[in-house]
Amino acid sequence: MELGGDSDPRNATFSIMDEDHTLGNSLRFVLNKDPRVAFCGYSVPHPSENRINIRVQTTGAPARDVLKDALNDLVAMNQQVISTFNRAIEGFNVTQGVTEMSMKSGITSQHSGSVKNHP
Repeated sequence: MELGGDSDPRNATFSIMDEDHTLGNSLRFVLNKDPRVAFCGYSVPHPSENRINIRVQTTGAPARDVLKDALNDLVAMNQQVISTFNRAIEGFNVTQGVTEMSMKSGITSQHSGSVKNHP
């Protein structure tokens, strides 16, 4: 939800429900890397409220568009992290000889062969 008047689209405060410092700080970081952003900050109004307020002031672009771009950038970053993590897991499984893993039981089966002890 956008708070405040629509008099200057370069400056806006957005209130995002059901979010906390995790999104607030990540979004602040991405916004502050954008050269179109003159100022960005966020706050949690009260610890018992699950809401963040994000203030965006730009050098000319509409704050709403800059916020949308930052959210899309954050999604792309998270997708990259997930992809890298999954590739690392697959690589680990191949090098360790893991053929099957059950996340529910935590049991893994390995290829037959000797077990190596690592110091």
